[in-house]
Amino acid sequence: MKVPLRRIGNSLGVLLPKATLDAWGLGEGDALDLTERGLRPPPRGGFLHQELDELRRSISLAIVRRFTPREIRAQILANLHRWKRQGVWGAAYEEWRDIAKGEDDGELFAAMLGRDEKAVRLRQSAPFVGLLPKRDVRKLNEEAAG
Repeated sequence: MKVPLRRIGNSLGVLLPKATLDAWGLGEGDALDLTERGLRPPPRGGFLHQELDELRRSISLAIVRRFTPREIRAQILANLHRWKRQGVWGAAYEEWRDIAKGEDDGELFAAMLGRDEKAVRLRQSAPFVGLLPKRDVRKLNEEAAG
């Protein structure tokens, strides 16, 4: 869509269609971000990649504090089995399966809590969901959101 420049006082400006402003959730007095690529709406809530990984890491830490490695491994294997049966299989799941079938607690904790590239990547597909009660996960989400 082309948006023409219009004279507004001693400056130039653009008028955006109401439908666009509504879709962006913007109104009079709100601000747009000006980048090298153009005007865009400000980011909506949510987390940056690094913040999201810190949230995943805090959830992992809560799990490690509350459950034994054996319980965590059992949940990982149960989830992976169910997901594979349902036809949902991500690239990292084989790595998680190998970690869960192993007996090296250090490797399990490194994947869940590490700050290296591999741990960050694996946490994006964390198969130990379901261990923490939803209210605890919600509380961690709220704390991370500020």
